[in-house]
Amino acid sequence: MTVAVTRTASPRTTTIPRAATLGIAFAVVATLIWSGSFVASRALGETVPPVQHAFWRWVIALGAVAPFGARGAWRQRHLIRRHLGFILLASLLGITVYNTLVNQAGVTTPAANMGMIMAASPVLMAVYERAGGVRLGGRRIAGLLLACAGVLLLVGRGGTASFSTGDLWMIAAACCFGSYSALLRRRPAGIDGTAFLFTTFLLGTVMLLPAQAASVAVQGGFPLTPGTVLPLLYVGVASSAVAFFAWNKAVSLVGASRAGVVYYLQPVCVALLSWALLGEAIGPCQVLCMALILGGVMLGAASRR
Repeated sequence: MTVAVTRTASPRTTTIPRAATLGIAFAVVATLIWSGSFVASRALGETVPPVQHAFWRWVIALGAVAPFGARGAWRQRHLIRRHLGFILLASLLGITVYNTLVNQAGVTTPAANMGMIMAASPVLMAVYERAGGVRLGGRRIAGLLLACAGVLLLVGRGGTASFSTGDLWMIAAACCFGSYSALLRRRPAGIDGTAFLFTTFLLGTVMLLPAQAASVAVQGGFPLTPGTVLPLLYVGVASSAVAFFAWNKAVSLVGASRAGVVYYLQPVCVALLSWALLGEAIGPCQVLCMALILGGVMLGAASRR
């Protein structure tokens, strides 16, 4: 009898930490990749109209995901049709609207500010999960508040530009991403992850078509040069196909609020990228903020509840 209890308890003590570790790792991968996308959005802000940037990003992402998800989506088409309302909402928030708002913000807002403002989205993820009855736990709340304090200090004293309309676009983008991440937790269990990804990319791109046509008619196209094509390939393959798969997997394993704590790493990554690629200096204030954010991430990510 004692042996039976030991055998049933063993999988729980080994499987849960492994799933949590894997989920945190997926969240870190997505966050690191997305940090570079803010630099790319800023770089394309003056040459590629925001809507066209978003449209071609998702066309490229759709091509990258199709070999892995198209067949599965076709096999599960009846299940997808049954949950079409949910999938349409996820596609609208996470694909059609979110990145278009980010690109619009990149026209006037520095990449560092974009990353700092987007770091507010984990707060909304936590609010959604708590409203849904999920207990966050004291350590996770403490980690979230500590990381949030680092972000607020970074925005208040480390910002490189005054508040602008681009910052408002980024606030709207953060709300969209937080809502999208909360929705992922309720993804229909029967739909395969890559099939879900392919379907949301396809529907999100289709919903962008009218805005794309209007943008081309009013603003014209953009030049096909290495300076436009290479960033589009990065955001289409890495920031879309790879990062979204990793983030969706992270949320399915550890939940939106716990993955959201890791997302606080983004302003740190953006600041380091700005230092490495753009030569922007990192002062003592930024170092203190990074320490607070990293401490909050470690505390919140280590919590099991």
